[in-house]
Amino acid sequence: MTRIITINREFGSGGRELGKRLADALGVPCYDHEIIEMIAKENGFDERYVANVSEKSIEAAYPLTIGHRFAMPTIQVMDQPIRVAVAQRQILENFARKGDCVIVGRCADVILKEYHPLRIFVYASMDAKVARCQERAPEGEDLSRKELERRIRQIERNRSQFREMYTDTKWGAKESYDLCINTSGREIKTLVPAVADFVDCWFGKEAE
Repeated sequence: MTRIITINREFGSGGRELGKRLADALGVPCYDHEIIEMIAKENGFDERYVANVSEKSIEAAYPLTIGHRFAMPTIQVMDQPIRVAVAQRQILENFARKGDCVIVGRCADVILKEYHPLRIFVYASMDAKVARCQERAPEGEDLSRKELERRIRQIERNRSQFREMYTDTKWGAKESYDLCINTSGREIKTLVPAVADFVDCWFGKEAE
C-alpha cells in the first residue's frame, strides 16, 4: 500500500517542521514549498504570486466546488488563479502516483482522497503559536503580540476558506482527519517517533 501522509496545520503550530521531520524518519520525500515552485515554473508565475493567490479571487473566477467539478475551460482562457488551482491538483496527483510521501498543506488530503491518505492535523494554543512565530521571526521583524495574533487568525481564515472550495468538510474539525496532534509546549522533534509509529500501524506494517 502506498503511504501518502498529508499535513494540515494551524499557523505557528510547527506542522511544517513536523512534516519534514516525519518524512525524514520514514525515509520518504516531503513536498511543501516545492509545490509552489513547480506551479510557478510550469505557468510562468512569480512564486510569491502563487503562494499568495487570493482564495476569493479563485472563488470569484470559478464559483464551483473545484474538488467536485473539474470540467475546466482550456488553459488558454483560464484566469490565472484557476490555472494555479488546476496545476496544483495535477502536481499533487503526480506526487501521489510516484509513491510514499508526506505533503504539507494545499488541501492535499481532499484532492488525494482517492489515494486514501493518512490525514494529520497539527494545532496548538494561541500562546504556543505566538511564541513559535516570535522565535522564528525574520531578523528585523518585531511584531507585537496583538499583531501576531491578528496575522495568525487571518491566515487560518484563509486556509479555512480555501478548503471550503474543495470540500464540505471543515478545516480543523477532528472529523476531517485521522490524527490530530497538539504541539503546545512540545519540541516538534520529540513527537516524531510516536507519529512515525502511528504511521506504520495505520498502514499495517505488522501485516507485511
